[in-house]
Amino acid sequence: MDHILKKFQEILCGSLDNQEQIDAELIEGKQIHPYAKHVTAVCDHKIINRPDGHEGMYVLEESYYKYPGKEEMELKPLFFYIRSDGDLKALLQSVQIPPHINKEDATNDNDELVFDWNELEFRNFGVAEYVWDEEIQGFKVDHEADMGGGITFRLIETLNMEGLQVMELVHKDGVKITPYDTPLLYKRIKE
Repeated sequence: MDHILKKFQEILCGSLDNQEQIDAELIEGKQIHPYAKHVTAVCDHKIINRPDGHEGMYVLEESYYKYPGKEEMELKPLFFYIRSDGDLKALLQSVQIPPHINKEDATNDNDELVFDWNELEFRNFGVAEYVWDEEIQGFKVDHEADMGGGITFRLIETLNMEGLQVMELVHKDGVKITPYDTPLLYKRIKE
């Protein structure tokens, strides 16, 4: 694995949540953001039939959300293929989890979970370019994707070892449907 992918893996992988942000909002009297937790790991070992020499890495991100006023935690698993582009960029593509896999089963600790490389398809997310920023010792991205059906998705992130700042802006037919205007602030969970 080249050095830029190694840095990206070190920053992205692990368990992170925005509990500190939620606590501060509750002290102020109103929770704005959902509680969010990511459990992210490289899952290359879960992929069968991968061609020899296929570079890059596959990452499974378990994204858990609990929205204000709701009791249930919602799992939204995300699956990514990540490769490098020279010394300064990690290129991320979103992969569709095959429809025969239940989202509740798409967890890193599921030893039975297997992805067949021949079934994997990229989602219409495009390629997000995470650029290394020496000053913050991390990566930044500002990526917009046309998801079809009048939906656009813009991802603005800053990632380093201190945490992740993640702003996801979703518009439907030009109308913003993201219920908040500031990023989720993830910190590494000490385990």
